[in-house]
Amino acid sequence: MDESTEYQFLISSESGAGDRLDRFLAVQLAHLSRSRLQQLIHDKNVQVDGQTSKPKARLTPGSTVSVSIPAPVPLAEVEPQDIPLQVIYEDQDFIVINKAHGIVVHPAAGNPDGTLVNALLHHCQGELSGIGGVQRPGIVHRLDKDTSGCLVAAKNDAAHQEISRQFADRETTKIYHCVVQGIPVRNNGSIENHIGRHPVNRQKMAVLEAPKGKHAHTDYKILRTSKDDAAQNDKQPAWALIECHLHTGRTHQIRVHMKSLSCPILGDEIYAQVSRQQPKVERMLLHASHLGFTHPRSKEALTFTAPLPKAFSAYSL
Repeated sequence: MDESTEYQFLISSESGAGDRLDRFLAVQLAHLSRSRLQQLIHDKNVQVDGQTSKPKARLTPGSTVSVSIPAPVPLAEVEPQDIPLQVIYEDQDFIVINKAHGIVVHPAAGNPDGTLVNALLHHCQGELSGIGGVQRPGIVHRLDKDTSGCLVAAKNDAAHQEISRQFADRETTKIYHCVVQGIPVRNNGSIENHIGRHPVNRQKMAVLEAPKGKHAHTDYKILRTSKDDAAQNDKQPAWALIECHLHTGRTHQIRVHMKSLSCPILGDEIYAQVSRQQPKVERMLLHASHLGFTHPRSKEALTFTAPLPKAFSAYSL
């Protein structure tokens, strides 16, 4: 995307009147993050009736809100790299891959290359969307470095906007599988609370008392446990294979929620004492198994599946 993108909204008594500017834009431009919208306002790329305004300004009927999204600033150091990708599906609008364990999604401090973005730039020959202010080509959502499984990347801005909207409006289906240390008390359940940055360890997320943090909702059910293995006995370590259905998409959501059940995920270097965990594993056992959304062009309902990796074979059905 080498030109700016322009939006204009007319405020009426039915739409926008009385809303704060930043909250109104968060609804209208759901494909952009809150921080990105705040930056646009700060950089005077948002005007109300031709004048710059503050994020908390209240909108009045008859006003016009204009938004100019500058072309993304290229990251010159991000080069295409021939890194193998396991493609689940690909067409002119998007690509769904089975992300490998251990690969970072996009370049950042400490990971300047060898990322999924480098691989996508090579595989798609540069045909990726550029929404976001700084080019992180095609990235609609993320998986942690140590999480494997289904991930979608957009090839054009229209697809990026529509798929991002579906994620923001919780119209997607996201199912994960994990293996945890111990066995939850209940065979199934629904975990709803607020998750936010840990007050002491800023690398971690934590369950917080509302209104702090953001609402997080996970449904889970146990599929198999160590008790189902005839070769197991009471002296061997307990574990459980769990299916998680995410209704929200908070950072580290499943990892925090499993920890809240006193059953941290095996191999989780942040939320578990891996050196003391039994059984021993070579990676974090968390995998995005299923991803469903509506095709941005054809409007067909689609579901994609990434089979459980070999690391799960000792615990799977």
